[in-house]
Amino acid sequence: MTDLTALKYSEEHEWVAADGATATVGITDYAADALGDIVFVELPDVGTELSRGDVFGEAESTKSVSELYAPVAGTVAEVNQAVVDDPSLLNSSPFEDAWLIKVTVADDATDGLLDRDAYLALTEG
Repeated sequence: MTDLTALKYSEEHEWVAADGATATVGITDYAADALGDIVFVELPDVGTELSRGDVFGEAESTKSVSELYAPVAGTVAEVNQAVVDDPSLLNSSPFEDAWLIKVTVADDATDGLLDRDAYLALTEG
């Protein structure tokens, strides 16, 4: 189980796990629940340059389509093909198996993101 208090969060409902120069990005359980049954995920190519706030993909459910926003700036180093192949992982395992991308970032990449308590306050628990 992922330690949710060790993650940082964006107001657009992405989470970030920073490990040195690598930031792993996914969507929160709140976002996955709001979308419903996710049936399609589009992610960027490895090597794509992202600025914070850029749209880097989309998640489509049976009821809506949601854009995915980069919570950090950097270069896409890895894409989780398992989520592209089985988008339902976002519903069943948003913090473990369903990470979306890994981004090579600067050391201060998570500055300005929310901690777990602030994110829970944003989503009202």
